Amino acid sequence: MLDKQAKTKLLRKIPHALYICGVKNGEEVNGFTASWVNQASFEPPLVTNCVKKDSSSHAAIQASGVFALSFLELGQKELAQKFFQPQRRVGNKFEDVEFYLGETGCPIIKDSLGYIEFKVVGSVEHGDHTVFVGEAIAAGVHRDGEILDLASTGWTYGG
Repeated sequence: MLDKQAKTKLLRKIPHALYICGVKNGEEVNGFTASWVNQASFEPPLVTNCVKKDSSSHAAIQASGVFALSFLELGQKELAQKFFQPQRRVGNKFEDVEFYLGETGCPIIKDSLGYIEFKVVGSVEHGDHTVFVGEAIAAGVHRDGEILDLASTGWTYGG
């Protein structure tokens, strides 16, 4: 029998770093705060990125087959919060955020620790998120620092 309170409490203890996932759909760019990201393979270098199915970013990743992760630094909670909002509610999230387009055409946050760009090489659709498997195709370091994680923000996502 599934104890729902125990399940929620324990799933929320899984550590998650926070990233801005940059996506593109044609000429339009968007981004969202991603936390369900894991390295999945050394060779080739793969990650999994779980994306909510009903989001515009999900549709963009499906259409373009690419995404970029900008690694946030401890202390960039406000930036992470800005990208948690749905684009249809807040409009252009990049309006006052400095970014540049990477090799994939996806936006990369200038004021981040660095980035990795991915091409989608697989996906699994179950539940309310799709697990996209991305192969790293470009990367760069902007500076060194401690990664922003979900626990340090006081937020919960999951459970």
